[in-house]
Amino acid sequence: MVHVVPADPQAVVVAAKKKAQPSRSWVLLDSTGETTLLDVDKYAIMHRVNIHARDLRILDPLLSYPSTILGRDGAIVLNLEHIKAIITSEEVLLRDPSDENVVPVVQELQRRLPPVNAIREGQDYTGGQNDIEGDEDESPFEFRALEVALESICSFLAARTLELETAAYPALDELTSQISSRNLDRVRKLKSAMTRLTARVQKVRDELEQLLDDDDDMADLYLSRKLAGTSPVSGSGAANWYPASPTIGSKISKASRASIATVRGDENDVEELEMLLEAYFMQIDGTLNKLTTLREYIDDTEDYINIQLDNHRNQLIQLELFLSSGTVCLSIYALVTSIFGMNIPYSWMSNHGYLFKWVVIVSGTCCAILFVLIMSYARVKGLVGS
Repeated sequence: MVHVVPADPQAVVVAAKKKAQPSRSWVLLDSTGETTLLDVDKYAIMHRVNIHARDLRILDPLLSYPSTILGRDGAIVLNLEHIKAIITSEEVLLRDPSDENVVPVVQELQRRLPPVNAIREGQDYTGGQNDIEGDEDESPFEFRALEVALESICSFLAARTLELETAAYPALDELTSQISSRNLDRVRKLKSAMTRLTARVQKVRDELEQLLDDDDDMADLYLSRKLAGTSPVSGSGAANWYPASPTIGSKISKASRASIATVRGDENDVEELEMLLEAYFMQIDGTLNKLTTLREYIDDTEDYINIQLDNHRNQLIQLELFLSSGTVCLSIYALVTSIFGMNIPYSWMSNHGYLFKWVVIVSGTCCAILFVLIMSYARVKGLVGS
């Protein structure tokens, strides 16, 4: 006899969800810079990096989650601009590696993720040996990966800003010299692009500023320190976490490193990460200042164009007043001459036909005087220019 075991309804639901979950393209980079292409769903990612589903949903492009740098117990969730990544203390998972904006990031990660000692073994230092000397310390893996991501984001936005400036300033100058519908439409499109780009830059700046304002959030990004804290490590063997990368975020003086070393044992010390974030905060803030300057230039140009349009509008109003006054005077002249020029026999018109030319002359003179009086009154009242 065959016994049928009923299926667990909860297990069936979970299996159905996993089956329905679409796979995503990822690239995995380890601490040596080796890359592995993955095509997995979110459950495989959750199992690999031990991350919660609600944190992984932040990287879903179909969901409108805001930009964020989120630190968790075992990973950093990064969702800024074109970079959607999960950074652990030993590897980086990057979404959409075939994207044209992500490919340079993968290449830079391959170059920067290997430790300094590993890079030095494969290179022949002749003239640059002094540059490496004294930089024995290296930043933790997650900081090197985070630095590459922030550098890519800031450089990407700076390049977009430069492209916009290159197109906007000549267009504004051309609009100032010649007001036309084509130039106005061109500037309108550039202004819309600037507004969208400003919002993107502002999001990144706000996220960095929010992270810098909270030491607890920055402490959550120290994955290597958390990992080292779980195992007994002597003070002499503690890892040195100081950036050795030549980029803007890693240019820390030796004096600053010495001052940091005095508080190295403090688990809540976030000065190293703070200096890294401040460097890129200043860079993205500079990009935002450029966009602000461009916006002010556009606003000034719009004010100038409005002044020019108001001037043309006033000229049209003056022309309309001139034509209306002339029309009134000509109407009076036509009325008088038409009355006296009607071919109706009257006894008082007998032998006085020569008087009609005087009617024409006197009526024309009176209408001209009336026109001059109207225009003089309008000039006195400021309705027309001098």
